[in-house]
Amino acid sequence: MEPLPPAPPGRAVAPLLTARGLVKRYRTARGELEVLGGVDVDVYAGEMVAIVGESGTGKSTLLHLLGALDRPTTGGVRYRDEDVYAHGDEALAAWRNRAVGFVFQFHHLLPEFTALENVAMPALIAGKSLREARPRAAELLGRFGLDERAEHRPSELSGGEQQRVAVARALMNRPGLVLADEPTGNLDEKTADRLHVELRGLVDAPVGAAPEHALVVVTHNPALAARADRVLKLEGGTLHDVTAEYGARGA
Repeated sequence: MEPLPPAPPGRAVAPLLTARGLVKRYRTARGELEVLGGVDVDVYAGEMVAIVGESGTGKSTLLHLLGALDRPTTGGVRYRDEDVYAHGDEALAAWRNRAVGFVFQFHHLLPEFTALENVAMPALIAGKSLREARPRAAELLGRFGLDERAEHRPSELSGGEQQRVAVARALMNRPGLVLADEPTGNLDEKTADRLHVELRGLVDAPVGAAPEHALVVVTHNPALAARADRVLKLEGGTLHDVTAEYGARGA
């Protein structure tokens, strides 16, 4: 990959994540289908970036490439100046577990485990015991108002509670990057609004503290997009800044 470009005006630090020239093509019965045609994007710690666009334009594909769930056809991703795709598959999985938290439209909680055990799962995968992981998992459940739900299984939780457990799980290993794909798309308006506030809170560091996370969220919900610092529209295989159209923070 080429060296990182200088930080834009107003940014004192280098990007947490930078992607250059991301192309993704799939082979089909009718030939190659190009979904992404050379995407460039920088994401900074303490920043929320919303990605919008029509269904089928490749928003989820882009999120998967940024989080190393899939490899690009060409192009590359750097995280804290580390070439992500230089890793083999096993090392890439370990990087993903350490550096990235994922939140999807459907919570994907494991039904046989409690809320606390579900939140702790990324730490268990990384080799920690439940005893070691428990304090951090309990802390995160408390952050999302779920202290009293720690020993409940997913079937005993509401839809909003399940999704907040999923957000807590995404933060378990203190990832720098959180990627969310339609995280409130399966919730009623009132519950979604509450989660919008909590998602925004992920990147708003306390006064005097360094930001801990960056959040990239794919959404069709204009209310969630409006909470972002930047809104980028995926169209024609590339990203276009439409922040002003959403009245978002960066407008």
